[in-house]
Amino acid sequence: MQYICDFHVHSKYSRATSKDMDVVNLDKWAKIKGIQVVGTGDFTHPQWLKELRENLEPVEPGLFKFKKSDSGVRFILTVEISSIYSKNNRTRKIHNIIFAPDFETVEKINAHLGWIGNLKSDGRPILGLDAKELAKIVLNISGDCLIVPAHAWTPHFSVFGSNSGFDSIEECFEEFSKYIYSVETGLSSDPAMNWRLSALDNITLISNSDAHSPHKLGRESNVFEGNKIDYNLIREAIKNGSSSVKTSEDDSLRLTQTIEFFPEEGKYHFDGHRNCGICLSPEESKKYNNLCPKCGKPLTIGVMNRVNKLADRPVGAKSAKAIPFKSLVPLEEIIADVLRVGVGTKQVTELYKELIKRIGSEFKILLEAKRQEIMAASLPEIAEGVIRVREGRINVRPGYDGEYGKVSIFGDKEPKGNKVGGQKALF
Repeated sequence: MQYICDFHVHSKYSRATSKDMDVVNLDKWAKIKGIQVVGTGDFTHPQWLKELRENLEPVEPGLFKFKKSDSGVRFILTVEISSIYSKNNRTRKIHNIIFAPDFETVEKINAHLGWIGNLKSDGRPILGLDAKELAKIVLNISGDCLIVPAHAWTPHFSVFGSNSGFDSIEECFEEFSKYIYSVETGLSSDPAMNWRLSALDNITLISNSDAHSPHKLGRESNVFEGNKIDYNLIREAIKNGSSSVKTSEDDSLRLTQTIEFFPEEGKYHFDGHRNCGICLSPEESKKYNNLCPKCGKPLTIGVMNRVNKLADRPVGAKSAKAIPFKSLVPLEEIIADVLRVGVGTKQVTELYKELIKRIGSEFKILLEAKRQEIMAASLPEIAEGVIRVREGRINVRPGYDGEYGKVSIFGDKEPKGNKVGGQKALF
């Protein structure tokens, strides 16, 4: 059986997050997207933890369901911690995801971290705590927890970040590096970029949405296969990566692929200056000595440039233990590109709802549905758009310095008349 999992999300108690990020909507939208296991996010926040306890009930070991729902969606206890501290004469800003097996462990983690910083201030708390010390605290509380560096390449808040990170996992976590089994690649990088670092060969690459609103759930996710799923099986599958083997005689779980953004669409893929409207490839940045050609200040160095700096393999190299991945564009973005309107417009919402109603989940549409099935439920151009995305036949203007990249599936030269006519006919 296949399980799609998105472990890194945020609640309504995190900064710059939708008020709809509550248990009801996480359960509802996980089902719409086709996600079987979703992270709770933010378990360190007292009010959110109270809501989780009130609304969730245990099902499989370490997994929970919304008490008032039969959606089949499961929740797993997770949080993202922001560590800001000084190490080796540099300011470090590292985000890590913590997975916990039960509420009792969560309470112990919160009690300890509450002595260090204010957990009430934000769903993603900011602590003046070395990432190594965070790992020590959490793993001393329970060896069943997982520590995963979040969005590992983003410039400002990540283990490999160009502005405040490290050049290796060992430099960051020191003796606790042996307990770092996985990193989250983030929206601005994909597994192929990470395969260029031999130091990550024994590290499992996972992908999550880091969603701040329900619509963003599943934009990146992880696909597992096995006879059943629970917390310990997920932990072991992440810990073992491609070494995990599923047989018909046991209940092991295996990570078979990740679902990715096209990394160019991430908001830190290339270098640049948002205020100056400057976006540069690593090669172009080098010509300008990493200085903005407009204002002369240092550029925000993006993920591709940082990967190039740390990589010891050429582009196209592949780890022997590499887990496959598939790059997709969210369905609402495909519809918006067809209709030439914004993602949040009424036309896009209505077509999206109709497709979900008639075909099933978003992942079923993006990954499995046949062209004729999509055409029957919407427009021929939407079916064509889904097929083009599956085949990677798209154009993306790369994101930079906090600006998301812009996806174009059809380009400006595609005929628009049929789209409009088809839309009118549908409604």
